[in-house]
Amino acid sequence: MDKKWFVGVDLGGTAIKMAFIDRDGNMITKWEIPTNKTEITTDIANSIKEKLYELRQPEAKLAAIGMGAPGPVNLTNGVVYEAVNLGWKDYPLKDELERKTGLPAVIDNDANLAALGEVWKGAGNGAKDVICITIGTGIGGGIIADGNLIHGINGAAGEIGHYTSIPVGGIHCNCGKTGCLETIASATGIARMANEGIKDTTEPTILNSIKGEITAEDVFNAAEKDDPFAVNIVNYITFHLGIALANTANSLNPGRIIIGGGVSKAGEILRKKVEENFVEYAFPRVAEQCEILLASLENDAGVIGAALIAKISDLD
Repeated sequence: MDKKWFVGVDLGGTAIKMAFIDRDGNMITKWEIPTNKTEITTDIANSIKEKLYELRQPEAKLAAIGMGAPGPVNLTNGVVYEAVNLGWKDYPLKDELERKTGLPAVIDNDANLAALGEVWKGAGNGAKDVICITIGTGIGGGIIADGNLIHGINGAAGEIGHYTSIPVGGIHCNCGKTGCLETIASATGIARMANEGIKDTTEPTILNSIKGEITAEDVFNAAEKDDPFAVNIVNYITFHLGIALANTANSLNPGRIIIGGGVSKAGEILRKKVEENFVEYAFPRVAEQCEILLASLENDAGVIGAALIAKISDLD
């Protein structure tokens, strides 16, 4: 039997997303399992076998596996240099994944793979120069220039979330620096600002009716209703996002900037305000040639990109 399918895996701190995808990028099936930090590769291998059994397909149906990891990756040997939230440092993910699954494996950064997924099958389709920013619990980035994914000297290219937005007096970031964009404009940062700020605000706000912790989604929902407190937060975070993307674009002159991740579900209020700030701070010639779009693949971008790197590596 011809090996037609690739396995795409997107590793997150709370869930591992997986999919079987054919050579043309069509998704056969997708699913997810909880992230057990001590048994990640074992759980992935077992889940793949269970899904093949469910679909009544042999293991020979699979050609290779691609996987996105939340940290910089050594592309030569598939070692994850560091994934703070998983407790990994110099973790041999490729070797472990191949040993557990029996499949040839390719590893890359998760945000890089989300960018590839969007360019292959999503909002970036047909574009050769793309910046993709993923805004969720943290902020990641993937950069494609002239059709090629940019990795840098040690796999850390595209770390837009770690641009220094607050040079002095910023919040401590998991990366070890302070004042990173991620501490402001991630879902975590937005929620932190809302929960801290609401204690001191004198403005009436519908967020006072929220029971428990305020989330980034709550903030955007309130901003859609012109809640002044929420609007101020959204204006602040989109100001910083717009400047960061403008500075990135000034170096790369992309045709498209794609905003993905869980926070992108805020939709047009996020996209439009980021675009306004981007246009103000980008070099005019760069701004006039660049579209800012919301990701169209949502949570599927990472697994689609992961399947693509397995495919283009010609491993089967």
